[in-house]
Amino acid sequence: MTATANAGYRVGFHVSIAGGVANSVQNALDIGCSAFQIFSRNPRGWAAKPLAPADVGLFRERMAASGISRDSTVVHMPYLPNLSGPPGESYARSVDTLAGELERCAELSIPFLVIHLGSHMGAGAKAGIGQLVNAVNVGRDKAAGKKRKGETVTVLLENSAGQKNSVGSRFEELCTILDRLRDDVAVCVDTCHAFAAGYDLSTRTGVEKTLDEFDRTVGLDALKVVHLNDSKGPLGSNRDRHEHIGLGSIGAKGLAAFVRHRSVARLPIIMETPIDEKGDDTRNLAAFRSLVATTTTAAI
Repeated sequence: MTATANAGYRVGFHVSIAGGVANSVQNALDIGCSAFQIFSRNPRGWAAKPLAPADVGLFRERMAASGISRDSTVVHMPYLPNLSGPPGESYARSVDTLAGELERCAELSIPFLVIHLGSHMGAGAKAGIGQLVNAVNVGRDKAAGKKRKGETVTVLLENSAGQKNSVGSRFEELCTILDRLRDDVAVCVDTCHAFAAGYDLSTRTGVEKTLDEFDRTVGLDALKVVHLNDSKGPLGSNRDRHEHIGLGSIGAKGLAAFVRHRSVARLPIIMETPIDEKGDDTRNLAAFRSLVATTTTAAI
């Protein structure tokens, strides 16, 4: 079974690795994904079992047969690490976790690792950014000697929703971080987070203004993956609450303009939408297809 076409887009969901990471490939195909994201291990704890060589081999075999391209796969960091936090045991464990995830991405031949930028814990944005830059540099140095030869993993900075003490909700902060890091670092934009941080994506005009601002500050060439989520909260709410596609405060019109923008349409698009009484992945994939249908707004 090969990846399902989605009007030329590479689109999918965060999928389960239950029973082994190799199972994620079929899980993605079963719901029609042509791109997907995983956790490489339990995301809610510090401890991580090494990937089993047989599972890694099977993952690679299934990927080769799937029709899903390598550059349409993404690993997301676990929840506990805080890479912008103050020095101490928790920060050291966060850096070690980052290094481990980089190694696991390389083992699986997955080219992108999305990281939450974390909280400066009241120390201020400048201090938090310094800690984050150090964490990424140290984490990559620790992983460098253990990665498969020739496997490059790009760290993707995910914009935050602007919660108290968070790092990276403004495009200017993302630019500052990128400017201070070496190569193989780029950006993953989450639409819910951007909207919650005050970037209006609910209209075509708002989408054009937001992406123009991103291009002026960060550069659209640094945008490598999109997290496509509607928002339960209103514009500028600073609430990281994802909603089903078209049912939130961004709405179908704004999301359609966003995904049909030429700078977005070429990228892997990952939905991290709820599964509840309103719907599931099947519902949201159908909603995505309606966004990109030819009867929707013309591409920007």
